Amino acid sequence: MNNKSALLVGVGGQGAILTAKVLVNGLMKAGYDVKMSEVHGMSQRGGSVSTQVHWGEEVHSPVIGKGAADIIVAFEKMEAVRYADFLKPDGIAVINDFEMPSSTIAAGLVEYPEGCLEAMQSHFKCHVLKAEEIARELGDVKCANIVLFGSMVKALGMDDIDWEEVIRETVPEKFIDLNLAAYKAGYEAV
Repeated sequence: MNNKSALLVGVGGQGAILTAKVLVNGLMKAGYDVKMSEVHGMSQRGGSVSTQVHWGEEVHSPVIGKGAADIIVAFEKMEAVRYADFLKPDGIAVINDFEMPSSTIAAGLVEYPEGCLEAMQSHFKCHVLKAEEIARELGDVKCANIVLFGSMVKALGMDDIDWEEVIRETVPEKFIDLNLAAYKAGYEAV
């Protein structure tokens, strides 16, 4: 197997890091060599968060260079554009059609950019979904990250791992059923 890489990007508080941990736990359980790196930025203040995960037979670094990611999972659509130059030309983007205004946008200093989804779709294979709406229908908007995770698993064809077992082992016990439902809903959304 060739090494694979995923870049999970979003805004602080959206669950990108927990999602990466579910991914890493499942990949390690399946016997892959896995490396993970995370950048929190100003995550406590709604700043950009990115997590890089590399896996394969032998991986030397978690760092993904520009044009090297097999997939970007964007928890917020502007973040997809911000990190688009890291995606391979034939890479896949799973994008949450959701706006979370940065502090400068919320303060009225700049406007939210128009056309984020269209820009991504004109250059890459994209799967766009409204993860927050799906999560809200399941009973808790906080599981939108696992909705996106389910979509990522389907988009990459990673069905050889028992992700439901990994979710049971990774998320807090009181949220297992919700996150299993979120995973299934995200998987079916692609």
